[in-house]
Amino acid sequence: MFFELYWHYIATVLLGYLLSRGLYVYLKYGKIKRNVIHNFKTPDEIAEDNEENDNDDVEEDCIPALPKNLKHIPFVYNRLSEEEMKNESDKYFQFMNKRRSVRNFSSDPVPKEVLYNIIKTAGTGPSGAHTEPWTFALITSLNMKQKIKEIIESEEEINYKKRMGKIWTTDLKPFKTNWVKEYLTTAPALILVFKQMYSFRDDGKKKLHYYNEQSVGIATGILISAIHVSGLVSLISTPLNCGPSLRTLLNRPNSEKLIYLLPLGYPADDSTVPDLKRKDLQDIMEEY
Repeated sequence: MFFELYWHYIATVLLGYLLSRGLYVYLKYGKIKRNVIHNFKTPDEIAEDNEENDNDDVEEDCIPALPKNLKHIPFVYNRLSEEEMKNESDKYFQFMNKRRSVRNFSSDPVPKEVLYNIIKTAGTGPSGAHTEPWTFALITSLNMKQKIKEIIESEEEINYKKRMGKIWTTDLKPFKTNWVKEYLTTAPALILVFKQMYSFRDDGKKKLHYYNEQSVGIATGILISAIHVSGLVSLISTPLNCGPSLRTLLNRPNSEKLIYLLPLGYPADDSTVPDLKRKDLQDIMEEY
């Protein structure tokens, strides 16, 4: 009798519960799915992010990055005239404006001393509290380059076919690139740039690395400039979903995360680049 009298109220409450429950599930798991689609994070990369976030809990185990009584020395500086400044800045712009990303490399070897100088130059970059949170893994072994190529091409095929989506892959078509990366073995050298989230002193104490990703980005910009000034070409890439596997291959510690990979060397004789135009000054600068 009770159900017959109040069935429509009971049905309304039940329907409301089911709808609210369905909305909760949609929002929760829909968010996870959207994060996976837009961020392209594998379980290993999520674990890396968790490792990075865990740094906040270890400050009591850390020691200062630098001594309190750090010695300061006079800064050696040679001031240029305004005319010299104008000439030098324009000369450098004209030089760097000729830099292009190249995907077709000659296999001709590059002198090791040149590669070492390039990496040393990248190491002059500024960093948070002078922690220098970078590792530049230099690869010249053909066997190691082949292993790197296999890892990257395997993930890149999945990226192009499933993860990146139609808009992204369409935007890449003018560059005539896909998941096949022949330059990874053709180029005489690869540089894999890792950021160090933290490191350890000889006494086992942890040393935090502040602004590690920003510092590594700046150092990599200097690296690209050093490659160009040395008469070589390069291509900067961010190997999507390959970081954990490449870190394991190179036996790098869990405190490091792969940020960039650059093949470098001489351009192939038949190398071409897209006919692109860079933005003008007024399109990249706001003056106040």
